[in-house]
Amino acid sequence: KFSSRYIGSMVGDVHRTLMYGGVFGYPGDSKNPNGKLRLLYQGAPMSYIMEQAGGLSTTGFERVMEISPELVHQRVPVIMGSKNDILEVIEAYAAAAESA
Repeated sequence: KFSSRYIGSMVGDVHRTLMYGGVFGYPGDSKNPNGKLRLLYQGAPMSYIMEQAGGLSTTGFERVMEISPELVHQRVPVIMGSKNDILEVIEAYAAAAESA
């Protein structure tokens, strides 16, 4: 069972996810398909911390840490958390892509 929590800052929300579990998500949407978080100074550093703690970080389709930046301010969707929870999210993204 999941519940929703939102502190309003990426650092605080990721810290809470590291301490108590769950999933931090800032996915893309119809207005911002590439998400709003910047790869080089938001997505990648927090993804590194999450993966060093034993979790995973993804865009829904690929690991954030495997993205080669093309622009300094490149934006990416980010979903991170425990390995099992994120594998479940990746499966949901794959299933949605298949049905589309």
